[in-house]
Parts: sequence; structure tokens; C-alpha cells
Amino acid sequence: MAKFLTIGYGDRAGYEKTPEDLRSAAHEQDKKLREGNALIGIAGTPVQVRNTLGKQVETRAGSFMSSALPVGGFAIIDAEDTSEAIRMVAQTPCAVAYGVVEVWPLEIRDS
Repeated sequence: MAKFLTIGYGDRAGYEKTPEDLRSAAHEQDKKLREGNALIGIAGTPVQVRNTLGKQVETRAGSFMSSALPVGGFAIIDAEDTSEAIRMVAQTPCAVAYGVVEVWPLEIRDS
């Protein structure tokens, strides 16, 4: 079983114009993922951390990356392959409510 990081992007406007039955079904899909041991969280306020050449830690409030839609949340899921991971997130809130979900394969390294 492989691990995948998913990043959901979406905004309130897209969510609210999505029919309520689709939103409810999408939240049920999130529930199923949690029951399958997915780690799912809503994005909080990010902090950028830099430590160039290991000499001085610098922080800056806010995100480093930019997107047309705000980051809504993250998940770590287990799937056999990328195709299965896509199927697992294709019915989640960000995917169905005018947003997008990125699926990133994680390469787990021991050292």
C-alpha cells in the first residue's frame, strides 16, 4: 500500500453553489476516508520557515505557494496506486464543489 498526500483547494462560493445533496455525499466520502485511517485536516494559517545554510531561522506569516483558490485542507491516504487514490478523492468536497484536489505520491524514506 502506498501513501499519498492530497491537497484540496476550494472556496466558500464554490461550496455554496454546489447542490446540498452533492455536498452531503462528499462529506460522507470524507467520513469513509477517515474510517479507512486517512488523516484529514482543514488548513489553518501557514508559517513559512527558512534556515538558509543552517545559520538563522527566519519565519514569515502566510503561505509561500499561491493558487487561484485557497487551500482548504490536506489528507494522507493509503491506496494501491495513483489511480485508486484519484478514485478515493474524486468525490470529496473540494473535488465536487468547484475546487480541485491534488494527489501527490509520497516517497517514504527511512533516512
